[in-house]
Amino acid sequence: MDKNEAQDMLDRELNDYRNNTYLELVELMGEVFAYEKEARSGRRYQIEIQVVWDLKEGGDIRVIGCIDDGGWRAFFPLTNGFLMNPEGQFVGE
Repeated sequence: MDKNEAQDMLDRELNDYRNNTYLELVELMGEVFAYEKEARSGRRYQIEIQVVWDLKEGGDIRVIGCIDDGGWRAFFPLTNGFLMNPEGQFVGE
C-alpha cells in the first residue's frame, strides 16, 4: 500500500464530511459508511467512515475514517478524523 496515496485519499473523503454542519452529522450518527474506491494509480482501497458521539450524546461529534488496501494492512489501517463541537467549530485544530 502506498501510504501517501492512501492518506491523501482518506483526507479527501473526510473533507466531504467536514463540509457538513453539526446537525447534518447528527443525522449520520451511528452509521458506518464502508466502500471501495480506486485511486489515481489504479489501486483499490477500502474506506470506512463512522460518525459517533465523542464523550456524551449532544456533545462533540467525532468523525473517524480508516483506509486499507485489503491486504495485511486491513489489520492495521491508516486512520484520521476530526472533532466538531455543537457550535459547528472544529476542536483541537
